[in-house]
Amino acid sequence: MRKGLFSLFLLILTLPASAQMKWNERYQQYINQYKDIAIEQMLRWKVPASITLAQGIFESGAGQSELTRRSNNHFGIKCHGWAGRTVHKDDDAANECFRAYDNAFDSFEDHSRFLATGQRYRSLFSLKTTDYKGWARGLKAAGYATNPQYANRLIELIQLYRLYELDKAKDYDKFMTQHAKDHGVNGQPLHPIKIYNKNYYLYARRGDTFRTIGEEIGISYKKIAKYNERDRDDHLTEGEIIWLKKKQKRAPKEYKDHLHYVRKGESMYSIAQEYGIRLKSLYKMNHLKADYEIHIGDALRLR
Repeated sequence: MRKGLFSLFLLILTLPASAQMKWNERYQQYINQYKDIAIEQMLRWKVPASITLAQGIFESGAGQSELTRRSNNHFGIKCHGWAGRTVHKDDDAANECFRAYDNAFDSFEDHSRFLATGQRYRSLFSLKTTDYKGWARGLKAAGYATNPQYANRLIELIQLYRLYELDKAKDYDKFMTQHAKDHGVNGQPLHPIKIYNKNYYLYARRGDTFRTIGEEIGISYKKIAKYNERDRDDHLTEGEIIWLKKKQKRAPKEYKDHLHYVRKGESMYSIAQEYGIRLKSLYKMNHLKADYEIHIGDALRLR
């Protein structure tokens, strides 16, 4: 009897990784939410999209870990000379320093840069972006994580959710890959372009106009103003979101059962911009007239 149990135990250990891990709806939602930015990062930095997503799921608990909720840190990257905002939590040692970000997209961008510019990960970039197994094992060998099963867990996730299919992406939009080159305009660094809700966006800087943004990325400034439902001569405020393609009618699918509760200082327009939704659509899906004035605490549907 004991011999039979031992044989069964050995069989379980030798099963393919994907056979041991069960499908998790929350993990799939995370993939759906961030796969676009993972592909964009791959095309810019040559880090496989499958690896980025698998690490994000594993390191952040699919976005639900305390560190991620506190600091938008999806990859468990510690400070290591980081000059930005930080948070502290117990990890391998007590009260360790971790990087903090304004949003998830900045975390994904910094993760790619961290790998691409780190001396210890240099050898990984000689691998093909389709070699997810080599990347997973290389990350573990380079010391990205102390968990002895780290590489195996990444490979399990990639195989179960077929993330390797994302590594085959060859092209996104021409202007995105052109813009991503490491150079600036007239000595000024380019605006980082981010992806959300099947669209591209950037944050306006001090002194920006629709015209200067249009000149930088090669899109008519009149079109950019129209995409943002604004007049082409409108003054832009530092930090506001500027969409670079026509906005969607609804927020992403993960907001199907999610309501936005109006906060102080928000307007229907600012909420529409936050989620990349057309203003007219936001009014329509909430059965509101165009002259309705929202109040703090109002619950708004997003799709």
